[in-house]
Amino acid sequence: MKKNLSQKLIESHLVSGKAQAGKEVGISIDQALCQDATGTLVMLELEQMELERVKTHNSSIYVDHNLLQTDNKNPDDHLFLKSAAARFGLHFSRPGNGISHVVHMSRLGLPGETLLGSDSHTCAAGSLGMLAIGSGGLDIAMAMAGEPYYFKMPEIWGVELTGELPDWVSAKNVILEMLRRHGVRGGVNRIIEYYGPGVKNLSAMDRHVIANMGAELGATTSVFPSDEITKDFLKRNKREKDWSKQEADAGCDYDQHDKINMSELEPLIAKPSSPGNVVPLSEVEGEKIYQAYIGSSANPGFRDFAVSGEIVRDKRVPSDVSLDINISSREIMENLAEQRYLQPLLTAGGRLHQIGCNGCIGMGQAPASHQNSLRTVPRNFPGRSGTKEDRVFLVSPEVAAASALTGKITDPRSLSIPYPKIEEPDDWKVVEGLYDEPLPLEEAKKQELVKGPNIKSLPKPDPISENIDVPVGLKVGDDISTDEILPAGSEVLPFRSNIEKISTYVYYQHAPRYQEFVQKKKTLHAIIGGENYGQGSSREHAALAPFHLGLRVVIAKGFARIHWQNLILFGVLPLEFNDPKDYEAIEEGDSLKIDSLWEQVDKGESVKVTLGGKEISAKHSLSERQIDVLKAGGVIPWFKIKN
Repeated sequence: MKKNLSQKLIESHLVSGKAQAGKEVGISIDQALCQDATGTLVMLELEQMELERVKTHNSSIYVDHNLLQTDNKNPDDHLFLKSAAARFGLHFSRPGNGISHVVHMSRLGLPGETLLGSDSHTCAAGSLGMLAIGSGGLDIAMAMAGEPYYFKMPEIWGVELTGELPDWVSAKNVILEMLRRHGVRGGVNRIIEYYGPGVKNLSAMDRHVIANMGAELGATTSVFPSDEITKDFLKRNKREKDWSKQEADAGCDYDQHDKINMSELEPLIAKPSSPGNVVPLSEVEGEKIYQAYIGSSANPGFRDFAVSGEIVRDKRVPSDVSLDINISSREIMENLAEQRYLQPLLTAGGRLHQIGCNGCIGMGQAPASHQNSLRTVPRNFPGRSGTKEDRVFLVSPEVAAASALTGKITDPRSLSIPYPKIEEPDDWKVVEGLYDEPLPLEEAKKQELVKGPNIKSLPKPDPISENIDVPVGLKVGDDISTDEILPAGSEVLPFRSNIEKISTYVYYQHAPRYQEFVQKKKTLHAIIGGENYGQGSSREHAALAPFHLGLRVVIAKGFARIHWQNLILFGVLPLEFNDPKDYEAIEEGDSLKIDSLWEQVDKGESVKVTLGGKEISAKHSLSERQIDVLKAGGVIPWFKIKN
């Protein structure tokens, strides 16, 4: 039977289940990745699990999110992560080395392998021909402990690429076109596999741009073949021996199909405040801007900064425009400097920020209130930038640089300069020594975990009872993101290792009445959600912190994949309405009752729920393993019982 590449990657790592869409499968994990915003919990979870050493052949921690050191909290956590990496046998990437996705792709990614990361944009490594999936931190801890990764087998969505990108239209427009067509739910329960004659016209970093933002479609991951382009990328990074060919069988089939002729693409833009709100740039051309932001994991490549530098070379941006340069890795910065592409950005008035995620997650570079900010980042959810009433547009580097020069949203094709053709240099400088390698086991055993005063133990598991009788503490609408449940940013993220403190920020911007409810009632409760509840970031704090406040049940019209899994892992029951009309009749404060929960769950997918005195039908979609996890009170007690 002819197979597509996604099927090959899954079946070569399959350890349980059958690879049939909608059924739970378990796959072995070769590599694991976490970053400092999620990795502190992962390391505390490994400690709670009493793990001696990670069992993946390659696990890494990247300090790339919480870089601002305004007090002791972030640097204390950096030291904790460094000590935990030494204790458990991980690579450690120090602050300033770079954003996890681009650094991992350059230094450790391997075609044909599986990668699980506690960051939703881990899927960027699909650009190398890997099966790279973002998930919650507890899933990563389990993978590091040698457990399979369990998920519902997705459909495989084949997207045929033809043609070649025109001048002034770069890879960002491919993924914006996908979002224009399909929105933020279009990839839910799907793997997107790109193939066709156009693939050879995309560099490895072009593919990274497209694979990275597959997360904004809700996709499980995105996959590109590993071909001669991939080989050349690894060769430039002194890793040619790590290359292997990975491709679909000729004539294979896909569950869903789409096709993009890249030659026909034009500059696109995602308007506030959703990555799915994509229109042709011409619809908003001419609007005044305050900020143009270049960088992030969604446009991290050498050419993204170099082409921007050439656009602004020998020019100055207006004094009322902030040109923010967020370089993605030290290696890329050093190569830009050596090839003389960095200086034009600075001379033009660009503000060079430290290497890392920064403004993408609201960690600095916040725009002024009610001002237009053009960004090459992957997301523009409300308030994510750090400014509550933000107006963030998602664009390509070409659009950001051209607009910075004019002070208004500008089609770069209107500039009176030739399109800069940028190629990565053959004498690419590889920066060594910025990873700490894993210690030998006997030396690692002697390492002590360095815990600052802000690092607190995880809350104890509290299994859901057989009979539930709780109030509805909050009702929210469609497409609620984890940024809205628990924001990132410089105020909140320093408390990522202090669940009691960070829980005070749950819904504090989007629905402050929730904090009023939990502080007044101090009781177990439920939340009612709309479609795609929990979209966006993989941060497990958005499940763990509400659990700490008493959340035990979420009933929604539908869930985003990672958040649904995170709720289960921490012992929160996720249910879906069988009839979406029942959502409309529910009010905050209504009582929610479920009798004989486990008896109902063991019998099938249907669960009878009494809401506000009315009986409705919901479904659970849980596997037998997930039922056992919930009965145990979460995945860590389940792991200890099993082992």
